[in-house]
Amino acid sequence: MQIGIVGLGKMGGNMSRRLMKAGHHCVVYSRTAKTREVLAKDGATAGVSLADVVRTLGERPRAIWLMLPAGQVTEETVESLAALLERDDIIIDGGNSFYKDDVRRAKKLAENCISYIDCGTFGGVWGVERGYCMMIGGPKQAVDHLDPIFSALAPGLGDIPRTPGRQKGDTRAERGYFHAGPSGAGHFVKMVHNGIENGLMQAYAEGFDILRNKDSSALPEDERFALNLADIAEVRRRGSVISSWLLDLSAAALAKDPQLEDFSGFVQDSGEGRWTVEAAIEEAVAADVITTALYAVSARGRSIPSAKRCFRPCASASVGMSRVRSRLTPNQSQKIRRVTRQHSKPLSSPVPWATVRRMQRTARVVQSLPRRQAKPPGSLRHGDFGATGNPTKRLMITALYNLSRTAPAEAE
Repeated sequence: MQIGIVGLGKMGGNMSRRLMKAGHHCVVYSRTAKTREVLAKDGATAGVSLADVVRTLGERPRAIWLMLPAGQVTEETVESLAALLERDDIIIDGGNSFYKDDVRRAKKLAENCISYIDCGTFGGVWGVERGYCMMIGGPKQAVDHLDPIFSALAPGLGDIPRTPGRQKGDTRAERGYFHAGPSGAGHFVKMVHNGIENGLMQAYAEGFDILRNKDSSALPEDERFALNLADIAEVRRRGSVISSWLLDLSAAALAKDPQLEDFSGFVQDSGEGRWTVEAAIEEAVAADVITTALYAVSARGRSIPSAKRCFRPCASASVGMSRVRSRLTPNQSQKIRRVTRQHSKPLSSPVPWATVRRMQRTARVVQSLPRRQAKPPGSLRHGDFGATGNPTKRLMITALYNLSRTAPAEAE
C-alpha cells in the first residue's frame, strides 16, 4: 500500500522504516534534504515538496501521514495539503495535536470531501522494533481503508496473555491499535494517556527520591539506610504490581548511571498534561494526581532553565481565582481573599522562602474548604495551565480546581 509520510524526525523516520519492512511503499518528505536522502537510501521515495509527494502517490484515495510538532507547523501543513488533495483523499495527523483542533480541521476538510484522521501515536524511538500503540479518530470508512497501515505499525499480539472475555471483541485493540471514535477522539484518548503517564512518572520519581534520602544525616543514625536504587528498580520489574515499561526504562537508566547525573530532572511541556487538566475541569472530574504531576517539575526551581523566574507570583493565578470566587459562598470568598491578598501583586524580585511557606499554608487553607455538590461540566474553564514554576499558581491550582469544579448546594 502507498502512503505519504511528512515529518521524518525520531518517530516519522522509523515509522517509514517499519512500514517499508512490512512491504508498504512510503513517499517521504522533510524540509531537510539530508533527512529525505537517508530514507531514500532505505528504500523510500523522497519528495522535494508537498506537491511532489501528492503527485508521486498514484494509488487512490491518496493518504498522507503527518508526524509534525503540534501547533502552527501542523496547521499550515494541513492547509497546504487541503489545497493539493482531492475528493476522498485522507490526511492523518499522527502528532500530538489538541483534539479540538482536530474537530475543527475535520469539519473544514469535509467541505471538500477530504477525510481527516487523528491518530494518537505512542512508541518513541523504540517503535521501529516494538511497534506503535495507536488511538485513532475519524470516519470509519477512511480508518478501515488504512487498516493495513495501522496493522503494520502496531505491536501485534506479542506474548501478552489475552484478556479473559475479549475473545469475541474487536481484535485490533489486542494488537495495539483501535478506532476510538469520530475526529478528535484519537488525540483525546492519547492526551489522557499522556496525563496518566505524567502521574506515573511522578509517582516513581517521588518513591525513588524517598528511598534515596533514607540515608540523610537529618535522620537518626540507626534509621539510615544506604539503599541500592538500581537493584530496587530491577527487583520491582519482576513480579511487582508496579512493574511497567516506564519502570523498565528507569531500571536501565539507574543501572547505567546510579546517580542519574546525566539527567536534568526537567521534562519539556508538550501540552497534553495541561489539556488533560482542562478536560477534567470541563467534565467536573477530579484529577488531583495528574494536576499535581503537571506542576511537579516546576516545584523544583533548580529544574527550570530560567530559574530566576521560578518564584514570582503570576497574574494568571489571580485571574483564575477571581473566576473561582464567582462560584463560592460569601464566607468562602472572604476567607480566600484574606489569606491570598498579600500574594496577588507581581513582585520585582524573587519571593523569599518564608513567603513560599506562607503560600503553602494558603493552599492548605483553601483545600480545607468544604466540598459541594457537583456542577455540570463546562461551568468554569481556566485558560492558562503552563508549567511556569510559579509558586502561587503551582500551590493553588489543585485546590482552586477542586473548588471550581463544584458549586455551593444552596446556589443550585
